[in-house]
Amino acid sequence: MDLIVRAAVMFLFLWVVLRAMGKRELSQLNAFELVLLIVMGDLVQQAVTLEDHSMVGAFMIISTIALLTVGASWLTFRSDRFARAFEGVPTPVWREGGPVRETMRRERVRLDEIEAEARKQGISKLADVYVATLEKDGTISFLRIEDDDEPPAGNSQRSVV
Repeated sequence: MDLIVRAAVMFLFLWVVLRAMGKRELSQLNAFELVLLIVMGDLVQQAVTLEDHSMVGAFMIISTIALLTVGASWLTFRSDRFARAFEGVPTPVWREGGPVRETMRRERVRLDEIEAEARKQGISKLADVYVATLEKDGTISFLRIEDDDEPPAGNSQRSVV
């Protein structure tokens, strides 16, 4: 029973740590950060199992983590509030011709990162962008202004791509 409690506590701790790291960091790991995550996994294993190297202990730990993962998935499907807390929400980092500084600061996204993502998606200048959104998975998606007029406002019927 002790293994199940330790596995559940570690599951919750890892969720908090990964949420605190932020969307962008997790989507753009460099080699060093990847190694740190692997080392963290080994440390988690040692903390959960302690001296228990039995097959039954391993089955209990894997089953606990799998059940918690399925339970979290089910809750995110059933509850919008839980989904927002567990997975996060998409947040705009560029809107109507300018950066959303508060969101960029909170999510630790620099303007040059937005520009680089825009170039990767074939957008040469941010003036062509109506809104850029930091998605739940850490990627940035763009809605472009289709015509040469000003960005759509309110209930405008202009189309964006």
